Amino acid sequence: MAFYTKAAFGPDCSLGYLARRIHQIGQSLIEPVFAAEGMSGTQWSALMSMLAGRSSTCADLARDLSHDKGATTRLVDAMEQQGWVTRSRAIDDRRVLNLELTPDGEAAAIRCRDRIITYWNVLLTDWDRDEIEKLIELMQKLRTTLDDALTEGLRP
Repeated sequence: MAFYTKAAFGPDCSLGYLARRIHQIGQSLIEPVFAAEGMSGTQWSALMSMLAGRSSTCADLARDLSHDKGATTRLVDAMEQQGWVTRSRAIDDRRVLNLELTPDGEAAAIRCRDRIITYWNVLLTDWDRDEIEKLIELMQKLRTTLDDALTEGLRP
C-alpha cells in the first residue's frame, strides 16, 4: 500500500521539502564557520570528500558533490588558488586530474569539521542518542534508496 495520498500530502510530510529545508537552515547556521576560514560550504564539502577518501580525482569529486564538470573545475580552481588542493595529470591517462589535499587544506577542513561537531552537539543537546542514531540510519537508508533509483534510471 502506498504511503502518500493526495489528501494527506503537504510540506510537513514531504521528504523532499523537509530535506531541502533542513539543508537550507543548517547551511545558514553553519556558514559562519566556513566564512571564518575564507571558504564556502561547497568548498568545505569538497575538502571533506577528499579527506574522507571519497574523491581523489575531479570526476570523483563531481560525482560525490553532484556537480557538473564545469562547476567542479571552477571549484577546484578556487581551492587551488587558496592553497588547499593540488592537481596533477595521471601518468597513465592524461585526461584524469588527480587531486590531493595540501597540509593547509587538510588543516582548514579539520578546523571547520571540529567547530561543526561542537555546534551540532549543542543543537542536539535535547535529543537522545538513540534518536540521533535512528535518524542517521533512516537518512542513510533513504540515500541508498535514492542512489539506487538514480542508478536504475527510475524517473517519474
